[in-house]
Amino acid sequence: MAAITEFLPKEYGYVVLVLVFYCFLNLWMGAQVGRARKRYNVPYPTLYAIESENKDAKLFNCVQRGHQNSLEMMPMYFILMILGGMKHPCICTGLGLLYNVSRFFYFKGYATGDPMKRLTIGFVLLSSYQCSLSLLIDLVMLVNRI
Repeated sequence: MAAITEFLPKEYGYVVLVLVFYCFLNLWMGAQVGRARKRYNVPYPTLYAIESENKDAKLFNCVQRGHQNSLEMMPMYFILMILGGMKHPCICTGLGLLYNVSRFFYFKGYATGDPMKRLTIGFVLLSSYQCSLSLLIDLVMLVNRI
């Protein structure tokens, strides 16, 4: 454990906290999909409802899609936070909190059944790319000095 704490900045724990918060947010979204399955009568293992078979298909599919999109973005978000947080933990923590809150409103907007009500959040991930790129540049320069 001592080797890890020597390598990581002292504020890195906040980055981890934000990522754990996202995991709880994702669990909540999954529970919303489960509730929507019951409400709109979409049994497992059906991933998306078919409009010709279910009059509430679009409503269910929007809830499902909001959660699915969050799952699709999760690996990239986690990698950017983990790497960028190694050099810029406070910036990544702030960006991560903003992303998490934005992701909540993205899901809530999508779950209305009108995909146009989702909140777009691409600029937050772009900023996280910049933090990770900053770490990459430092690592490349370090290797070139050796």
